[in-house]
Amino acid sequence: MKIDLSGKTALITGSTAGIGYAIAKGLAGSGADVVINGRGRDKVDAAARKLEGTGAKVRGITADVSTAAGCKALVTALPDVDILINNAGIFEPKNFVDIPDEDWSRFFEVNVMSGVRLSRAYLAGMLKRNWGRIVFISSESGLNIPVEMIHYGMTKTAQLSVARGLAQLTRGTGVTVNSVLPGPTMSEGVETFVKDLAKQNGQSVDEAAANFVKQHRPSSLLQRFASVDEIANMVVYIASKEASATNGAALRAEGGIVNTIA
Repeated sequence: MKIDLSGKTALITGSTAGIGYAIAKGLAGSGADVVINGRGRDKVDAAARKLEGTGAKVRGITADVSTAAGCKALVTALPDVDILINNAGIFEPKNFVDIPDEDWSRFFEVNVMSGVRLSRAYLAGMLKRNWGRIVFISSESGLNIPVEMIHYGMTKTAQLSVARGLAQLTRGTGVTVNSVLPGPTMSEGVETFVKDLAKQNGQSVDEAAANFVKQHRPSSLLQRFASVDEIANMVVYIASKEASATNGAALRAEGGIVNTIA
């Protein structure tokens, strides 16, 4: 199967590094015109230059999608997209009793409302053109709520609800809305987290990563962290024309952590 997204414009939020950048690279490799997004101009420009070096057609737009104003600025700069990847997100392990109201609100704004606002802005155009892809990068934490960061799990469950509801608005059209659920993935942010764990426990990074999976995700069939490219592969497929029969789905790329046959 050859995925060809020539002529399609793809916006990936939070794509200066990690899973987001890997998705941008994968979509660009399939012929899409890619838009890199992040909050810092230097990081956006650096990521765009890096991707341009592969021969991709890419531009960068600096905007903070955790705010209504930032989403509005992004949509003003890019009025239409064919593929929207709602990837921007934050996580932070914290004991439930220590999570203040401000953190609950901040996580919801970044992880949920960014996707809500951008989907609201772009869905109508997709429906008018009768083709489009919206993908929410959720997490297995949306199904297996992690006790070490319940506020994060809450936002990932919310994304699944929003995505399914939006998919129902596309009935009978060429537009699809799906979620992808990564498990523990060795992105830059997670790598820093694992390095901190290794330092705290006097372990190597590999030992800390393996122990994290064993202790916190013991049901994993993969028994390791996934790579960002492994997650991106799923996203590129679901954004493709070939995935036209998949709509309203929560697609697991979490290594079998969720112990269910569905």
